[in-house]
Amino acid sequence: MSPEMVIGWAEQGVFTTLLIAGPLLITALAIGLAVSVFQATTQIQEQTLAFIPKIAGVLIALVIFGPWMLQLLTTFAYDIFSDFTRFIG
Repeated sequence: MSPEMVIGWAEQGVFTTLLIAGPLLITALAIGLAVSVFQATTQIQEQTLAFIPKIAGVLIALVIFGPWMLQLLTTFAYDIFSDFTRFIG
């Protein structure tokens, strides 16, 4: 197995990880920003106020994006295991 092949698989692994985590992180970021703006305008400084909307938003995003994320992950795993004989030799 060549170093270029290892770097290619690592690069594809990092890219797949970013694609899988991206929708959930962006959802949490957007909801956190909206809650922060709401807290700033109403002058409510409760630290735990942002947790419930973030949890609910991430769960909704997981339901929406879950099948796509699972398909992406299984495709990546299939690609790795289908080339398994090249890793040994």
